[in-house]
Amino acid sequence: MTFEEKTLSSEIIYKGSIINLRKDKVSVKNGTSFREIVEHGGGSVLAALDENNNMIMVKQFRKPLNRVVLEAPAGKIDPGEDPLETAMRELKEETGYTAAKVSFLTKIYPSVGYSEEALYLYLCQELSGGEPCFDENEALDIEKYSIDELYRMVMSGEINDAKTIIIVLFIRNLQLEGKLL
Repeated sequence: MTFEEKTLSSEIIYKGSIINLRKDKVSVKNGTSFREIVEHGGGSVLAALDENNNMIMVKQFRKPLNRVVLEAPAGKIDPGEDPLETAMRELKEETGYTAAKVSFLTKIYPSVGYSEEALYLYLCQELSGGEPCFDENEALDIEKYSIDELYRMVMSGEINDAKTIIIVLFIRNLQLEGKLL
């Protein structure tokens, strides 16, 4: 039987602009223990498909990995913002595109062992082009890839960003089921 931990006390250890770190004292099967939990407001991840079903991707330097990473466009949810609003805002900011058709795919929790972060995945179709308006600290390259190429890159380990892997697999499945425009 699964033992459900109860929070006995909670303390914010670090408060930042993107994440907070909380330390919870919890009841466990044999007494008490501590859990360090990253608080994050969540984000939206986008599978933006052009008229040829090529997926719009971004490349950006990611300091935690100290390298450039190929990713699906994504961004954090602002306080009080709906995840769909985040998706539309981030699509425009990062790629310049707007979408006439947006469909919710799923909600994921990328790191359940230490974070409460939730990511909302969306399919964006019927795109109209425009100019990106990057955040002041963003430097992105925008590229297009076929779904087949992205799938190959996921399966060969060339793409290893978890949110991107998941959204590529979702889109590949929709493609195989004949459910894309």
